[in-house]
Amino acid sequence: MMEELKKKLLDLLGEEGFRTEESMAKHTTFRTGGPADLFLMPQNRTELKESIALLREHNVPYMVIGNGSNLLIGDGGIRGAVIQLYQRMQHISVDGTEMTLDCGALLSAAAAQAADASLEGLAFASGIPGTFGGAVVMNAGAYGGEMKDVLLSADVLTEDLEVKTIPVEELDLSYRHSIVPEKGYIVLGGKLQLKKGNEQEIRERMAELAQQRREKQPLQYPSAGSTFKRPEGYFAGKLISDAGLKGKTIGGAQVSEKHAGFIVNIGGATTKDILDLIAFCQKTVQEQFGVTLETEVKIVGER
Repeated sequence: MMEELKKKLLDLLGEEGFRTEESMAKHTTFRTGGPADLFLMPQNRTELKESIALLREHNVPYMVIGNGSNLLIGDGGIRGAVIQLYQRMQHISVDGTEMTLDCGALLSAAAAQAADASLEGLAFASGIPGTFGGAVVMNAGAYGGEMKDVLLSADVLTEDLEVKTIPVEELDLSYRHSIVPEKGYIVLGGKLQLKKGNEQEIRERMAELAQQRREKQPLQYPSAGSTFKRPEGYFAGKLISDAGLKGKTIGGAQVSEKHAGFIVNIGGATTKDILDLIAFCQKTVQEQFGVTLETEVKIVGER
């Protein structure tokens, strides 16, 4: 049964779009994670729909990822299939002040293209390492901007494998939240509404934000960005730092010495190292300050 499915997926996606026993450490910014049984990289909406139909027909569970920038995958890997909507679905186009993006388009690439077209509104996203699809799912934001400020609409694939265009007002975007996961939607792409601006000023703003990132964030090590959500009334990084945990290490995982809100892979970390360090930070902060730290990074797969 599985061999039949593999053959059908290979016929559909070709060798460039289908792999087996694929190490997920190659596909997450943490650079950890065991193998996925099946790894699919569709290059368009039709291939995506047909892939999901085949997986369902053979009762194989699947999960959808972007470029793995907010993902921590267990050392045991993923049973079933991983569908990556990133490397082969990255198209971006600009028409006037509107930008149309595929789900796999990197936010950094979109911000650069907006600057090329003298369009402002996307500079905040220039250093966010994720894809457009992931940014819609979690209403990604930084430096006072967020996706809901610029998003017009998103095209999604419903659980019934129908394509729907949903206006931003109906996506219920709030801090790190949208209705996309609740409804079982898959973001296929969408449109942004930007404003005409001055190219030089936009580039200066992007350079300024990049400088702030370099100064404050541990960009030299693999991580998934901010490990924890911001607890109401507090900053996760300050709580962890005040608890004396800056530089705390378990295996190859470390609470960054530069910014305690980041857990980084300083070399050879396993996902277990990272999870153990997350749990240690949560326990210590809870004991010292009575504050519960929730992870912002999504944790999946077999431990």
